[in-house]
Amino acid sequence: MKKKFITKKLKSKKKIKVFFVIFMFFIGIFISYKNLEKSKIEITDKDLIEMVVSNSFNNDNNFLEKLVNQSLKVSNPIKLLNKNYQKYIPNVKYEEKTVKEEESPLIYIYNSHQTEEYQSSTYAEFSINPTVVMNDYILEDIFNKNGYKTLVEERSIKEVLNNNKWKYVNSYKASRIFLEDVIVKNPSLKYFIDVHRDSLKRDKTTITIDGKDYAKIIFLIGTDNSNYHSNLDLTERINNKLNEYYPGLSKGIYKKGGEGVNGVYNQDFSPNTILVEMGGYENTTNEVLNTSIAFSRCFMEAINE
Repeated sequence: MKKKFITKKLKSKKKIKVFFVIFMFFIGIFISYKNLEKSKIEITDKDLIEMVVSNSFNNDNNFLEKLVNQSLKVSNPIKLLNKNYQKYIPNVKYEEKTVKEEESPLIYIYNSHQTEEYQSSTYAEFSINPTVVMNDYILEDIFNKNGYKTLVEERSIKEVLNNNKWKYVNSYKASRIFLEDVIVKNPSLKYFIDVHRDSLKRDKTTITIDGKDYAKIIFLIGTDNSNYHSNLDLTERINNKLNEYYPGLSKGIYKKGGEGVNGVYNQDFSPNTILVEMGGYENTTNEVLNTSIAFSRCFMEAINE
């Protein structure tokens, strides 16, 4: 009887130990979560791209650690961190055509829908969510390196919508405010690129070319504005280059107009305004990076002609 009692007591102690270990494990997780939440580590698109293109961080295994330790605000794609970005940047300077180094900004890149996201990163603890704004800074870096001085819009569309009590459908109205403002401050601007992301599934927005995966491109042209033909001409030249160098990457030019649709998309603002959608919500950062590089090459060739 005494032996059974002792055995029961030992089993009971063992259960208490197991329960205590499990309890402490979950307490540890909870404390870690709260500490991460308090730290509010965020990295903006611009900070991340600047770090990625910095030679001092290329091929550095401790890149992420250094990035976080510098207390940058981080909110974007971690997969870019593993890229040796520099070697992919195309150089479109021809011997027979001299590209003038622009002293004043020539290209303005913005996003009427800034919050459109790509495939989420697995690094949830760093709140890393790749958005279309990422594309802006990739394009800016490439254009600037090739002598086409570029501005990227960093002001918040959401803030404009909230301040004016506008709904999301008024996003183009909000980005128009930025367009009107930026041209006053930078009258040298000639090209305006509104970068978006498609809402289709991966099988409709992805293509493999020469063993490399790309996020497909589609252009949208509003037909209900006075600059329709000139904007269409520029878009067709870019699209033709894409078809030449990257067959299948572009899904073509989608024209929208008539009753019940926008038909303008701020393309009445300039004869050189384009709206390009790169990939969809299931595309990865690397696929979008490949597409941004391909687009930049074709864009520069088109305006250099």
